Amino acid sequence: MPRVGAAGLLQGAALIPDTFIQELLYRVDLVNLIDGYLPLKKSGANFAACCPFHSEKSPSFTVSPSKQFYHCFGCGAHGTAIGFLMEYSGLGFVDAIRELADRVGLQVPEDAGRRARDAPKITALTEIMARAAKYYYEQLKRSEKAISYLKARGVSGEIAQKFAIGYAPDGGQSLAAAFDDYGATELQVAGLVGKSDDGRLYDRFRDRVMFPIMNPKGETIAFGGRLLGDGKPKYLNSPETPLFEKGHEVFGLPQARVALRDKDTAIVVEGYMDVVALAQHGVGNAVATLGTATTATHVQKLLRQVDRIVYCFDGDAAGRKAAWRALENSLEALPEQKSIGFVFLPEADDPDSFVRKHGREAFERMIGQAMPLSEFLLRELASHCDMTSAEGKAKLVAEARPLLGRLQTPLLRLQLVKRLAAASGFSQPEVERLCDLRPIVRAAPARVPRQAPSLLRPLLRLLLQKPQLAPGLALDLLPEHSTEARAVRLLCETIAAAGQQPLAYPVLLERLRGNEYESLLRDAAAELMQAPFAEDEIDAEFAGAVKQLLEGEHKRVFAQLQEKVQKLGVNGLSSEEKRQYLVALSARGRSGGAP
Repeated sequence: MPRVGAAGLLQGAALIPDTFIQELLYRVDLVNLIDGYLPLKKSGANFAACCPFHSEKSPSFTVSPSKQFYHCFGCGAHGTAIGFLMEYSGLGFVDAIRELADRVGLQVPEDAGRRARDAPKITALTEIMARAAKYYYEQLKRSEKAISYLKARGVSGEIAQKFAIGYAPDGGQSLAAAFDDYGATELQVAGLVGKSDDGRLYDRFRDRVMFPIMNPKGETIAFGGRLLGDGKPKYLNSPETPLFEKGHEVFGLPQARVALRDKDTAIVVEGYMDVVALAQHGVGNAVATLGTATTATHVQKLLRQVDRIVYCFDGDAAGRKAAWRALENSLEALPEQKSIGFVFLPEADDPDSFVRKHGREAFERMIGQAMPLSEFLLRELASHCDMTSAEGKAKLVAEARPLLGRLQTPLLRLQLVKRLAAASGFSQPEVERLCDLRPIVRAAPARVPRQAPSLLRPLLRLLLQKPQLAPGLALDLLPEHSTEARAVRLLCETIAAAGQQPLAYPVLLERLRGNEYESLLRDAAAELMQAPFAEDEIDAEFAGAVKQLLEGEHKRVFAQLQEKVQKLGVNGLSSEEKRQYLVALSARGRSGGAP
């Protein structure tokens, strides 16, 4: 998923002022933030740890307290406090801003009015859900029936504790033991208590094994309950509340976070017990959707943390139908260099029963061999068409048309077009025309030869380390057709737009988040982690770089004048050009050839 820039956050979100992001990053200490997630050790002027974003034995993840920037010299992960929360916790840009603001006691401006109104309600509901989760967890210890059920499913006490599994007693108002005011409206808003037509209050969850559903911060926001006795529904979820939207959340994400980073694959299954059983057998990177079809939001949330999703569903008709819905909702959310696969279990099995019968290695082998999205798409479409007839082949292309149009990955779409052409007998151009496929336009920097990288790359580092130098650089000295030059110009313009208040190192990088030169600027920042300029030498280094640019400009002007003289003679020059030419010739004579 493309990152969203600070100047254009998320759909439906109001603009968060740059001044607020600047103040936020001034207040946040990156070392303390990251140390709360993984232990850091002092390493010279910086801090180091084994990288949380890839597997390694010796630390290459470095955090700079002076620059408030992290960089992994193994996998290249780098960024600011905002970027760390986005990558580590899978938060979106706005949610990462909110999380950091909460940590330092700031109020996000775009949220100020709404959150001021909603904050007491959200806080109260969060506390209610936490108290309910604690009550259900304590009740599990008192229920032989619930304990027997979990033991029969092979769930250990350790795994039950990891997922905070509980039990809702079989009583009309059991929750009254956990809350002083059972009639409080908030219990109904939280989805814990229902109200009958005659006004009677009752527990929504009764005689059920309870699975807390947690947000990325580990707060309980909803429950899923599995009925132990007879009756329906067998599984019951919390209704949607101010804390909980089914289409946005997945079960087991906080518990799976470490395994997701280690495996770089998220296994999406259908049920709570599938996630729990897989974790029991050492497969910790599984999550479940919450009784609803996989949504694009689910896909985006998972692909922020991993490069691959594998949907693992039952092999029956219902499982294939669920897989197809997942495929449809994944197409628009699938970015380049990410992949999606599908695994279909034998009809008699679900992930829980399969892993208990065959073990972890067999299950993980199957995940590794998952059917690619392209293969599943074509197979499923072809299964509804008579591929021996012209009509059937035409139907195949017609049914593929809307799906191909939703794909945002040019390379995958091209592969599918080629395979459709081979399967249908149409040529590739015919398939593209019949499907009305227009080129996918990606904003990308122009591919032009870099000029003077040995001069302009250090300039980037100098300006990042000391933004106050920017006014001393005349932008018209920069080469026109150079990626580094355009990045230097953008950096100087960003610094100038800030006015008198100097921009801190991480603020500069966040202001340029989502820009086409972001990667180049972050690479330059990473280079500073290894070799910063000495503070007493930085001004001289900058003056030397500007002098070289000025000399380069003189050479360029002289070359243009010389070319004009050769074509038109000296009389072909204007008075100002003659003056410049004579000055350049004089300088050339003094320096022994170079103007």
